Amino acid sequence: MATTSMIRWRAPAWLALGAALALGAPAAQAQQAPIKIGELNSYAQWAAFTVPYRNGWQMALDEINAKGGVLGRKIEIVSRDDGATTGSATRVADELVSREGVSLLFGSFLSNVGVAMADYANQKKIVYIAAEPLTDAVTMAQGNRYTFRIRPNNFMQVGMLVDQAKASGAKRWAIVAPNYEYGQSAAAVFKRLIQERVPGAQIVAEQYPALGKIEAGATASAIEQAKPDGIFNVLFGPDLTQFVREGNTRGLFEGATVLSLLTGEPEWLLPLKDEVPEGWTVTGYPWDEIKEPKHKAFIDAYRAKYNDTPRLGSLLGYMVMTMIRDSIERAGSTETDAIIKALEDAKFDTVIGPVTMRGIDNQSTMGAWVGKLVLKGAAGGMTDWTYKDGTSFMPTEAEVKAVRKD
Repeated sequence: MATTSMIRWRAPAWLALGAALALGAPAAQAQQAPIKIGELNSYAQWAAFTVPYRNGWQMALDEINAKGGVLGRKIEIVSRDDGATTGSATRVADELVSREGVSLLFGSFLSNVGVAMADYANQKKIVYIAAEPLTDAVTMAQGNRYTFRIRPNNFMQVGMLVDQAKASGAKRWAIVAPNYEYGQSAAAVFKRLIQERVPGAQIVAEQYPALGKIEAGATASAIEQAKPDGIFNVLFGPDLTQFVREGNTRGLFEGATVLSLLTGEPEWLLPLKDEVPEGWTVTGYPWDEIKEPKHKAFIDAYRAKYNDTPRLGSLLGYMVMTMIRDSIERAGSTETDAIIKALEDAKFDTVIGPVTMRGIDNQSTMGAWVGKLVLKGAAGGMTDWTYKDGTSFMPTEAEVKAVRKD
């Protein structure tokens, strides 16, 4: 695997020098140096999402290098943990750029880290491709020509959920979201869209527990007292599990319309086991029911390689790596300006179908699967789902121009 993947962490300088001397001048000249790409993510703190994501890009990398790489060169990924903080992430990014000489950066998980990376990319004039951060700021208020995003942002995914809320008749809404960039951004979008699209809708309660430190009893009690007929949930990870357990015990969700970001993703659904709150409308990834040949081939290959089921992170990692390959190939070089030109308004043939990187905000048209939670045996899944193409849910050109400074 090491001969095709070309993945590495920190290697001593003397080791690289010794290897070069051992090869000798003729051999070194005959073999082109690999294309070095920097990757950083919160592997230690958010392993549930990031480890399957790493598996996804590693699988794509193996396939790419087994076929000769790109532009006649293998791709080498220099990967680091970003510490899940803005300060650590920018320090690590600087190491990758200054010491390792990478051609571009990709990755990151938390939205506040993604915003910091977008700012870093703009300052250092290097391409950064955000894999997971969902806050609109990455491609809107803090957007710049060097920063691109693959996943549908908060505005897009919340818009998909609000569309599903119209028929429910719910007017009194409570919000529960983690108190950091992603949660605040998602809540702000929901408040705007629910009031625009559902006449008479009002927000009757808002709860913003600290990320990873929820007091589920107090949070559920505050929502219960407001007597909402609709709940918008943005919690994920252990916070989600605790909130669901407390809400189930109290009967908080009975008779209520619940819209929930990300909860249908296996990363966050699997830990709920048989406590899955059936009937919630969610964005997610029903991988076990997807039958399109190209997507099914990805799922089968992933399961064969890792002896595990794919998560949304697995799909995202695979897509990011193949889109980077295609962009470098179209650019014909690893120069920053050439890569930017190759990415802007580019169309990609991905395992989920055609995806375009919109040039006005560098946001891809990747969509999301929207459906309802259902208990399948001892675990949860999605039912009545559809794939929503992101194109119909993106901010308008006027909205983009009103907030972007570049």
